[in-house]
Amino acid sequence: MSTSSKQTVMVVEDEEAFIDALVVGLQREGFAVEVARDGAEALSNFDKFNPDIVLLDVMLPKVSGTDVCREIRKKSQVPIIMVSAKGTEIDTVVGLEVGADDYIVKPYRIRELVARVRAALRRSSGSGSEVFDSSTSVSVGDITINTEQHLVTVRGQLTKLPLKEFELLYVLMANAGRVMTRDTLIDRVWGSDYYGDTKTLDVHIKRLRSKVEVAPSSPTSILTIRGLGYKFEKSS
Repeated sequence: MSTSSKQTVMVVEDEEAFIDALVVGLQREGFAVEVARDGAEALSNFDKFNPDIVLLDVMLPKVSGTDVCREIRKKSQVPIIMVSAKGTEIDTVVGLEVGADDYIVKPYRIRELVARVRAALRRSSGSGSEVFDSSTSVSVGDITINTEQHLVTVRGQLTKLPLKEFELLYVLMANAGRVMTRDTLIDRVWGSDYYGDTKTLDVHIKRLRSKVEVAPSSPTSILTIRGLGYKFEKSS
């Protein structure tokens, strides 16, 4: 962990050309930077670096980026931005499924990367859009969500959800019966300064359905409204 007040970015990357550019670019923007050159090094040094955000390449030696993300998520909700090369889209989607907050594709401009880093840090600090209103508990059908205790009960069973899935479920349930456009959902959950595309939302919806629907492939609670967005069905 940096001894200064600078926010620390942990860069997990094995290509030296990218490492050099990232270190220079991020330090110029006022960040402290720690580097891990493979997945095993990232996991062994995570606690020591104590980063404010992780920039995590998908394709890494020793331990893959998705496995690193999965292991970090077992103990931390630190923002994670996955980095993938063109042609590795499936790996990026898997990264989102195991808890990454965003992704960016190589080659990218350092300005865009820094914008995404700053946006993710604002969201994690709670200075982005407020997801929850004064309600602490919302029940629709056989699903109950308690924001105060961060608990979800589905058909009488407690169900663990990562933060973004929890927030998305809350927004949908609090607006049950109303069509929520994709842009509205992204603004509410990821913030109006989110720089990614809507694939992140689709992945989170898919994950939610796998946890709350009786038959995820034929959803009756979280419905797709083609061309618009999603709706949580009141009568489910």
